[in-house]
Amino acid sequence: MILKDLLKSVFAVVAVSVMISACNDSEKPVQTQQKVVETKQPNPFPFYKSIEIKPGYYFEVVSWGKGVDSVGGFLILMSDSTKNNYKTLSVQREGIITDAWNMDLDNDGNPEIYVQTLVRKNVADVNVYEFNSDFNKISFPGISSLKGYKGDDKFFVKNGDLFRSVPIVQTENGKMTTLVKTLKYRLSGNSFSSSEVKPGE
Repeated sequence: MILKDLLKSVFAVVAVSVMISACNDSEKPVQTQQKVVETKQPNPFPFYKSIEIKPGYYFEVVSWGKGVDSVGGFLILMSDSTKNNYKTLSVQREGIITDAWNMDLDNDGNPEIYVQTLVRKNVADVNVYEFNSDFNKISFPGISSLKGYKGDDKFFVKNGDLFRSVPIVQTENGKMTTLVKTLKYRLSGNSFSSSEVKPGE
């Protein structure tokens, strides 16, 4: 009898222990391992450049477009945090943006943003926007009418002036030669003019 009661007690203790253990296990959150798969999205902005004019005052040039690289648009974003002033210019783009920079070629205190594009395989062009409370487009002179011009022209800035080197192909007595002309640009009254820089100048 004593043995029977003892066995019942041991059985009861074991049963209670199993129930407590089961309750504790059910309260534990089920942990599952989730595998995070990162997918790389194509860069929607093939060109981006931030141009600081002075602390707190800068322009950002961003291009976008899906499909043909040479067709799309670009933005010029102006931020002046000191004056809490922000402006945006959206422009249709023909060509691939290769560079952007700022100048004040007419020395009027208003920055000009130059956006250089490759409009064809080897032909460069520039879009110019002056900022004075808002964006103002300034037409930039072309050079396609230059006799012997075949492309491969390049813009460069030197001592605060804007230049363009232009290869000119000449044919004389059946022989082809390439001369490089250098054009210097001036800006006055929102109008560009250019002059050829002679060797040695």
